Amino acid sequence: MPIFKHREAGKRGEAKHGWLHARFTFSFSDYYDHEHCGFHSLIVLNNDVIEPGGGFAGHSHDNAEIFTYVISGTLEHKDSMGNGSIIKPCNLQYMSAGDGVYHSEFNPSDSEKVELYQVWMLPDQKGGQPIYEEKKLGKGQVKNEVKILFSNDGRDGSTLIRQNATLGFGQLEEGHSVVLQPDKEKPNAWVQEINGSLTMGDFQLGRADGLGI
Repeated sequence: MPIFKHREAGKRGEAKHGWLHARFTFSFSDYYDHEHCGFHSLIVLNNDVIEPGGGFAGHSHDNAEIFTYVISGTLEHKDSMGNGSIIKPCNLQYMSAGDGVYHSEFNPSDSEKVELYQVWMLPDQKGGQPIYEEKKLGKGQVKNEVKILFSNDGRDGSTLIRQNATLGFGQLEEGHSVVLQPDKEKPNAWVQEINGSLTMGDFQLGRADGLGI
């Protein structure tokens, strides 16, 4: 029988640093909860709001699979691989830090906040050349389905990542449903509700709720 772990949005960790308002699904930085220290290879699931002109100054990472999904506003990215871009709402950024990457993320607007999710997974191999890619998922482009965007085998046109996992994105219209079929080799799943509401079995997920299975 499956075991469910419901993570309600209002019970997440919280941090406020002037330009940054963050909610933490799992233990992160100065926030620690022994019952919420990641979910298998998924170790960070932060919901950040960055004030106009604010952002993360240049810093380094290694051996981490990092995904950033912009909900609203725009995010400016620069890194040591030579990438520079503006990430718009509904777009998703992937950065495999490999043996080391230096990057910065800023809100370039002087009037609009940016809200995003930052997701980190542990890699299943250490080192390697850093990788950067963006997925443009404009509103309505993934309708009434869950599209696999990243995977360990590149199936369905997905981008290869350094972990035996898949990351998908879905948008459902009212009254529609999808079936998520578990993989025998990867039977664990985390579902994160971004906006709206979703029914999964006996659970009702609202905005920013998560469910581990």
